[in-house]
Amino acid sequence: MERDALEVLARDSKKRGWWHDYGDTIPPAYADFLGLEGDARYIRTWQSMVVPGLLQTEHYARAVLEANPAAVRPERIDQLVEIRMERKEVLSKAEPARFWAIIWEPALRCPVGGRKVQRAQLEHLAIAAQMPTVTLQVVPLEVGATAGACGAFVMFGFTDSPNPGAVFLETLTSSHYLENQVELDGYGLVFEYLRSAALDPAKSLDMIAEIAAET
Repeated sequence: MERDALEVLARDSKKRGWWHDYGDTIPPAYADFLGLEGDARYIRTWQSMVVPGLLQTEHYARAVLEANPAAVRPERIDQLVEIRMERKEVLSKAEPARFWAIIWEPALRCPVGGRKVQRAQLEHLAIAAQMPTVTLQVVPLEVGATAGACGAFVMFGFTDSPNPGAVFLETLTSSHYLENQVELDGYGLVFEYLRSAALDPAKSLDMIAEIAAET
């Protein structure tokens, strides 16, 4: 069933999306990502170093983009920040995607953009977590080694099946999409292990509030 959904998405990939207004600021691989994100029924992500893009504030997103000049040309940062903010529409549109983010504690403690930006970002997370479409969990450092050692990833589901239809991986110079069932099952299992290791949503919000108070 997931394969059928992916084939439909592939046939629809030439439809014009809002991101086409940004021209060549968006490379083809990123356009593919935005297309999958816009069509997904659910999105699940594990992030160990930064706050997920869909939950970032404008100042935090700018700081993240400015920190990697090898991947982002300075003259395109303004547009890329706009794009990242516009992506959030998937969480509040008429039929929003269900978003489940698991974040490692160090990502919350890193003062991206400085303490003021970090504090505002943590406060925004607490607000975003109240959205009916968002589930947010934190894996505390005290857990020790986690299944997340495989690195950050994003899973997209296009049907009501709990099995993802695609997994997105990003490196400094390229992006990869996994569709092989064995690989998808592996990432699904890793996400379940991370979910079990993480604090529940209420306790995760408590930790975010504690870190914000320390900032």
